[in-house]
Amino acid sequence: MSIERNWAGNLVYRASQLIRPASPDEAREALGSRARIRMLGTRHSFNDIADTDGVLIALDRMPRVIEISDERDAVRVSSALRYGDIAPHLDGAGLALANLASLPHISVAGAVATGTHGSGDRTGSLASAVRALTLLTADGEIRELRRGDPGFDGAVVSLGALGAVIYLTLDVEPTYTVAQHVYEGPSWDAILADLDAVTSAGTSVSIFSTWQRTDAADQLWVKQRQPDERADQRDSLAALLGALPAAAKRHPILGADPQACSEQGGVPGEWFERLPHFRLAFTPSAGRELQSEYLVARHDAVAAIEAVRGLAARIAPLLLVNEIRTVRADDLWLSSSYGTDAVGIHFTWRPDEEAVRALLPAIEAALPDSARPHWGKISTLDPAEVRSRYPRWADFAALAASYDPERRLVNERLEKLGL
Repeated sequence: MSIERNWAGNLVYRASQLIRPASPDEAREALGSRARIRMLGTRHSFNDIADTDGVLIALDRMPRVIEISDERDAVRVSSALRYGDIAPHLDGAGLALANLASLPHISVAGAVATGTHGSGDRTGSLASAVRALTLLTADGEIRELRRGDPGFDGAVVSLGALGAVIYLTLDVEPTYTVAQHVYEGPSWDAILADLDAVTSAGTSVSIFSTWQRTDAADQLWVKQRQPDERADQRDSLAALLGALPAAAKRHPILGADPQACSEQGGVPGEWFERLPHFRLAFTPSAGRELQSEYLVARHDAVAAIEAVRGLAARIAPLLLVNEIRTVRADDLWLSSSYGTDAVGIHFTWRPDEEAVRALLPAIEAALPDSARPHWGKISTLDPAEVRSRYPRWADFAALAASYDPERRLVNERLEKLGL
């Protein structure tokens, strides 16, 4: 696909120039342009958060860095690397990340900057694993921030408003294996009667539905670290939900070819081959699609799912699949799980953006006020309302102004948000 478009093909970038520096010095020179600047990652955003009418800078030609700390508790990586590039190297060294997103195809910097998360009741977002970052500011200054430093909690999920993140240091742990089980047809009433029991049935749990029916979800995916000490509990829960083990490998989207998906059927495998839903060597998800996602406070989760259930007849014709998953609370100012355990309600839409945008206001009005739209996905929620759902927004705006006083990193989307 041409670099002028995003991954989904629904956005044409307006930039007058794309610069791909091959070194920190070249990156500093690129940032020295007097034009407006935005950073471009793997182009997996579905809105214009990475867009600009000035200069786009992509760091995918920067030197590849994967440096494990002497203590073997952290890894320093070049920011444009994808999680799928880093994971095998870590595993080969006997190490692992605590979490991965559905797709290993996304860049570390892009995922962190937009609060992309993965899943797990006791697992934080991908950004929560960041212990240090190296920023190249718009005026060419290199700044290092470490966990605990003033401003660090604001600089991690940054929306690209502070500068070019050139290196990130992530927490790691000893490697582990995971097995994935898929169940079909769990009852919605039973799920909502004890959502905590369902989402705690594994290390990572996803509920998939096309909302073609409202009595039962389509699938329940349970990923569990090995050894699986809760196997009996998991199987008993599935029986209570009226769910049956899948007879064969499944794709989240009913009827889609499951070849692109990670291994299922309870076969243990490396963490990076099971935690994502999709394999790096294949086109992720449906390929051509749109995405929206809203993360609600855990205490609002049942009400939020019921709200979506009530709109099923309007949602289903546009929907490829809806996924529900969980994220542990963190202290990162612009994280969608800031200050609260969260439940993500993720929509993968058919590629009809006009119709999707016409429907989203009804979904957003029905969801509880704690719902925070994913920064990189399609939403129509008023920017002032989005700001109001982040208690540290004013602090972030002040931090961004201190890093970029000339506002060269601010694009139209960030202007609407008040930066």
